[in-house]
Amino acid sequence: MDSLITAAARALAAGDPLGALNRVALRDDAAALALRGIAMAQLGDLVKAKDLLRRAARAFGSKEAVARARCIVAEAEIALVSRDLGWPAKALDAARATLEQHGDKLNAAHARYLDVRRLLLIGRLDEAEQKLAELDPAPLPAALKAAHGLVVAGIAMRRLRTKTARAALADAGHAAREAAIPALMAEVENASLVLNTPAARLIARGEERPLLLEEVEALLASKALVVDACRHVVHEAGTVVSLARRPVLFALARALAETSPQDVPRGTLIARAFRAKHADESNRARLRVEIGRLRATLRTLASVSATTQGFALLPRRAQEIVVLARPIDEAHAAVLALLGDGESWSSSALALALGASQRTVQRSLDELAAAGKIQSFGRGRARRWMTPPLPGFATTLLLPAPLPGG
Repeated sequence: MDSLITAAARALAAGDPLGALNRVALRDDAAALALRGIAMAQLGDLVKAKDLLRRAARAFGSKEAVARARCIVAEAEIALVSRDLGWPAKALDAARATLEQHGDKLNAAHARYLDVRRLLLIGRLDEAEQKLAELDPAPLPAALKAAHGLVVAGIAMRRLRTKTARAALADAGHAAREAAIPALMAEVENASLVLNTPAARLIARGEERPLLLEEVEALLASKALVVDACRHVVHEAGTVVSLARRPVLFALARALAETSPQDVPRGTLIARAFRAKHADESNRARLRVEIGRLRATLRTLASVSATTQGFALLPRRAQEIVVLARPIDEAHAAVLALLGDGESWSSSALALALGASQRTVQRSLDELAAAGKIQSFGRGRARRWMTPPLPGFATTLLLPAPLPGG
C-alpha cells in the first residue's frame, strides 16, 4: 500500500473525507476507488459512493478477498444510512466471515454492528440483543465503542430501560470524544435528546400532560391500570390484555379510561368506537354487544358498569386508571416516526420496518404528502420520502416494537 493510500485511509478514519479526497481523487486503482467511495459517503453523496465501492470491489478481483469484503461492508453501511433495508444481509454475513477468517477483527466487528443496527431499525429487538451480546467492545477502537454504546442505548430505549440507555449514551459520548469524529459526537448528542423530550402523553380524569421516556417507564411499573394507546394493550402489574386486533374494544376502553371514574355518555361512545354521527337504536344495540365483550375481556382488571347516561370503567385492584397516549394523535404516526430520523426512506423499506404491506404504506405516504407533512424525490424505485425530525417530542413510542409485557 503506497503512502497516499495510507494517508487517505487515516484521514477517513479521523472523519476527514476532504483530506482523503485530496490524496486519491484523481486515481482509479481499486484501493483509491474504495477510499473515494467511503469519502463520498461521509460527504453525503450516497449514490456516487455506492457506485465507487462497487467498481472497487470488481477491480480488486477474487484474489483480494479481504479488500472486496471491506467494500461490501462499506456498501452495507451506505444501504443502512440510505434506508435500503432490502439490501442482501447474506452478502454482509459472507463478508464478515471472510474478514474474520483473515484476521481483520475490526472490520468484522463493524459488519456485526451494521447487522445489529438494521435489526434494531426494523424492530427485531430480540435478535439485535442476542447478536449484540456476542460482541465485546473492550478491545475495539473508540469509534466502534461509540457505535456499541449507541446500539445498546437504542435497544434500551425501545425496551424502556432508561437507566441502561443513559449509561450507554454516556459511554458512547466519551468514546465519540476520544475518537474526535464530529459526526459521531453529533449522533450521540441527538440520541441523548430522546431521553429529555416528551415521548408520550398521560391522560386521566379528562386532563393530560406530557411524559418523558423515564416517566413512561415508571408509569408502566406502577400499580395504575394503564390503557396503552401506543401498543393498544391494557396492563396492570404485569398482567397484559392485548386489544391490538380489536380496535372497537380498544376505542371503547380508551374513551372510558380517559374520564374514569366518571361515566361516558352512550352517544360519545358510539361516535368514538363506531364513528357514527347518530346514536340510533341499531348503534345502541351494537354498543351493548361490544360493551359486553369489553366487560368479559377486562374482567380480571376492571369492571364496566352501566349508568343512567352511559357506561363507566372502574379498576378492580388499581388505585386509578390512566391512558398512555402517543405524543401526537396522527393516523400515520408510525410512518412519521420512522421518517422523523431525517433520513430518506423508500416505501419498501418503510413496509419492512413497520411489518405492513407496501400498498398500505404507500396509501399513508400519499395522504401525508397531500397534507404537506412529508415530501418525496426521485421516481419509480428510486423514489424516497423524508421529513424533518418531528419537533418537540421523541418518537420512541411511535415505533413498531413491543413494550415490556407486550
